[in-house]
Amino acid sequence: MEDIIVTTTEQVPGFRVAKILGIARGATVRAKHLGKDIVAGLRNIVGGEVKEYTEMLAEARDIALKGMIQNAKEMGANGVIGIRFMTASVAAGAAEVFAYGTAVVLEKE
Repeated sequence: MEDIIVTTTEQVPGFRVAKILGIARGATVRAKHLGKDIVAGLRNIVGGEVKEYTEMLAEARDIALKGMIQNAKEMGANGVIGIRFMTASVAAGAAEVFAYGTAVVLEKE
């Protein structure tokens, strides 16, 4: 993320959108190790935060975000605005995390 501005907002203070390049996206499907999945299942019965899944989804968001940034760079962008995350369950213990936003060329005002 060092040479690209990534934000959930539609504008970046001090910059103007010079060009819209399209939708940048990144995705990953993640699953936890069977042992951790069993522990998570037991924790789910008792109640409280299921830390194993929290960690899995945090890792997945990072991977999806990096993929989106790489996609934006390949498009020639130096910024991605309006980013969002979407999560979907694809199987027991596995989830897809999708990051997307508008790849743009930003210029200093």
